[in-house]
Amino acid sequence: MKMPPPMPPERLDAALRQAEGWALASDGGAIVKVFRFKTFRAAFGWMRQCADAAEEMNHHPDWRNVYNRVEVSLTTHSAGALTELDFALAAKMDALFDEGQGETA
Repeated sequence: MKMPPPMPPERLDAALRQAEGWALASDGGAIVKVFRFKTFRAAFGWMRQCADAAEEMNHHPDWRNVYNRVEVSLTTHSAGALTELDFALAAKMDALFDEGQGETA
């Protein structure tokens, strides 16, 4: 599967404005968001659903889970930059989160 090219700055700015709750990491190389859930089980269940989506997309998040909190960082390592894939996975993660009615940090 061919990886998409890095996003040009103007497209990146537009994508960030549309990605509710996602922010550019301090180094500018990833987008980040923190998700909160009512329980550890809810957080882990959401991560499992996201893992399935990531496998289908062949695009995998960097994430960290502590009890009911999941910190997510998305970047396209093979491109060395942000690409459309990052925002597509972010949108899928948000949709799965909304279905499960979690709480954004």
